[in-house]
Amino acid sequence: MDIVLVVIGLILCLIGIVGSVLPVLPGPPFGWLGLLCLELTDAIPNNYWFLGITFVIAIGIFLLDYMMPAISTKKFGGSKAGAIGAILGLIIGLISPIPFGFLIGPFVGAFIGEIAFNKTKGSQALKAAFGAFLGFIASTFMKLFVSFIFLGFFIWDLVGNWNEFF
Repeated sequence: MDIVLVVIGLILCLIGIVGSVLPVLPGPPFGWLGLLCLELTDAIPNNYWFLGITFVIAIGIFLLDYMMPAISTKKFGGSKAGAIGAILGLIIGLISPIPFGFLIGPFVGAFIGEIAFNKTKGSQALKAAFGAFLGFIASTFMKLFVSFIFLGFFIWDLVGNWNEFF
């Protein structure tokens, strides 16, 4: 049973890495589930502090992923309408059949929010939209970084307890 949990855990960690780039899958929570599978084996001593801290990190990164485009829109001079537009654009981009809609959505949403509701000039609206795009890119790298760290923890625990499995 331990080998099955290790294989499932490794697959979940790899899905976490893929999910960090594809916005349809929540990357860090999948990586955490991989760590949980490894910790559930008999060969690895359970460390509930480790699982608790990594769980909080995974959920925090998951939530921050949806807030980053709005936060960076505000940092680049966007208004509340631009921030809301970035979030709505991200959601619409995720469900739309447009290729790379998840990349285009926050940019277009922030731009439309600024132009339509604040009547800001085109250059300021473009600056706010660029901020939304940068926020999305930053959150993607953040998720990818955490997912690789989770995979590193997985491999570290597995190699450190290799003799217990075989």
